[in-house]
Amino acid sequence: MRTQMVDEETVIKLERKAKTIRRHVIEMLCRSKSGHPGGSLSAVEILTVLYFYKMNIDPQKPDWPDRDRLVLSKGHAAPALYAVLAERGYFPVNELTSHRQINSRLQGHPALNYTPGVDMSTGSLGQGLSAANGMAIAGRLDGKPYRVYVVIGDGESQSGQIWEAAMAAAHYKLDNLTAILDYNKLQIDGPVEKVMGIEPIFEKWKSFNWNVLEVDGHDIRALMEAVDEALRFKGAPTIIIADTIKGRGVSFMERAVEYHAKPLSDEECRRALKELN
Repeated sequence: MRTQMVDEETVIKLERKAKTIRRHVIEMLCRSKSGHPGGSLSAVEILTVLYFYKMNIDPQKPDWPDRDRLVLSKGHAAPALYAVLAERGYFPVNELTSHRQINSRLQGHPALNYTPGVDMSTGSLGQGLSAANGMAIAGRLDGKPYRVYVVIGDGESQSGQIWEAAMAAAHYKLDNLTAILDYNKLQIDGPVEKVMGIEPIFEKWKSFNWNVLEVDGHDIRALMEAVDEALRFKGAPTIIIADTIKGRGVSFMERAVEYHAKPLSDEECRRALKELN
């Protein structure tokens, strides 16, 4: 998939896929009456571009040693990841109805040993970049061609471990690593800038000797071009700062901090699905 051209037909196809993913997310959360709608919806285009355009993967061989890896460091956005994995063919789409149910493979946060296509168990915020570093270093030592992608949150970017990992990735010149910051500017306790400001975020990553790109995180074409550019860049890891909207696609959820982890009422479910349909 790395050699695909960024053509209009592909962009339209991925935009349609992203809409399907959003519907799956809402349907899952409505059925389970628990989960994280806001941060799942903000990450939809990011995950869609990675899994349906860029990543070198084979759903029929989820443990293929040469596959590209994805670490969803902001593990609470698992519904978006599950919806993408199902649509990509890792497990049946109808299994999404088991989200957060007893004995389900689709629990509240990604679990490496339970869900096909999950490359890292995540949920404790701040740890995903460190895990991705390890995968990238292992790939280099083993002479493997794979690339590692990690999606981090802006709230978790307040964690010191993120910046220790950022230093390590730059020190080892991990140019087989791409991080994507889902910069939706809200966390469970409120606006990121009021809880613990992380700006100037572009300059911070630049000062840690990363290649830094900025895009509209809901613009499929811009994301495609950014991940292509990251692949071409050599000598340092790349981070794509994706400017996103929490709750994207559902009007009453957009930029509303209360939908970080709010169970949806039946009426909210009807309203959300009506908009998405």
